Amino acid sequence: MNITTPNPASKANKSLFKTIITNLTFWVLIAIIAGVLLGHFSPDNGVKMKIVGERFVDIIKLFIGPIIFLTIVLGISGMGNLKKVGRIGVKALGYFEVVSTVALAIGVAVAYLFQPGKIDKSGLTLGDASQYTNSSAKDFSWLQFFFSNFTLQVLLAAIVCGIALNFYQKREQTILVLERISKVVFLGLKYVMYLAPIGAFGGMAYTIGKFGLATLIPLGKLMLCVYLTMALFVFLILGTILRYYKISILSILKYIKEELLLVLGTSSSEAALPSIMVKLERMGCSKSVVGLVIPTGYSFNLDGTSIYLSMSVIFLAQLYDVHLSFFEILTVIGILMITSKGAAGVTGSGFIVLASTLTALHKIPVEGLAFLLGVDKMSEARAITNLIGNTVATIIISKTEHDFTELDLNPVLEE
Repeated sequence: MNITTPNPASKANKSLFKTIITNLTFWVLIAIIAGVLLGHFSPDNGVKMKIVGERFVDIIKLFIGPIIFLTIVLGISGMGNLKKVGRIGVKALGYFEVVSTVALAIGVAVAYLFQPGKIDKSGLTLGDASQYTNSSAKDFSWLQFFFSNFTLQVLLAAIVCGIALNFYQKREQTILVLERISKVVFLGLKYVMYLAPIGAFGGMAYTIGKFGLATLIPLGKLMLCVYLTMALFVFLILGTILRYYKISILSILKYIKEELLLVLGTSSSEAALPSIMVKLERMGCSKSVVGLVIPTGYSFNLDGTSIYLSMSVIFLAQLYDVHLSFFEILTVIGILMITSKGAAGVTGSGFIVLASTLTALHKIPVEGLAFLLGVDKMSEARAITNLIGNTVATIIISKTEHDFTELDLNPVLEE
């Protein structure tokens, strides 16, 4: 009688294979690769995939409002200390200003070091930037920014409701109902995230099909500088900040890899907003800190965008052989310190901010923005850096508030 002995190696291989094929990261990565191939070899079909990526992001956006509202209301009402709410808000805004200013300065420094604008303008693809350079678009309106920024509106409403709930007689019963609703919303998000590979495929196929790799070759030096600067910012600046609290930037990046790939595929950091809030809570950040810092950060802590904006100004100055004095460089940083906070929530607002900055300088032709349209649409690096920046900000604020429990870096949405 022959007895077959189980092969441990075979079991291990089967287990590894099962882990891979059931891993969301794996399928998102495959989808991105497939999107690049379709966009490159069949641009027309790639462009048609735009609707696929947009519909996925639209579905995710349906969860943004409820998740921000529920997280903030439950966080504030659960604190029982309104002074703490104000303290967290002040800390967050202070942190955002300091770190984003560093991002602006790094963008300027790298642009001057590598001089991406020292190229022949005749080899560049000229886009239509008239909608950003006309007189009506040059004046950035903070009022318009607020009314166009849904995240900011929900944030404000949630803070008011959270504070009011602390004084409500039936506070406990209301919190119980909100917690039940929250569980249903997050369960729905869990199932929607299974569509992430489809969204990533559509977004990447459209981007490559529409703009292609060849059209970006003349601007390759600028693209390379932008990517290099953002990597430098993430690993050197954010990595150093985390190291102070004895946390590895690599472990954080590994923990949020699904969100990073999702942003890479869709070119939208909003696509990862709901799930990053879930993961940060699971990691150990308190609900109140996550609820206040992440939504605020999505409007005011745009590190990747800050780098891109400052580099773009210097790029255009070099492109037109415009010499900027040290005082004028400081003026650029100063203007962008304020206006870059509004480069979110409004379509094309990044270009409007650039137009406002160039207009204030009166030295660099605003029409030069037309050369940047191709690069501006390839916004994956900016969105990824913004996501990482807000993730780190939440961890740091939670740490300073002593509201950071044990570090749990296990995946959340794959359970």
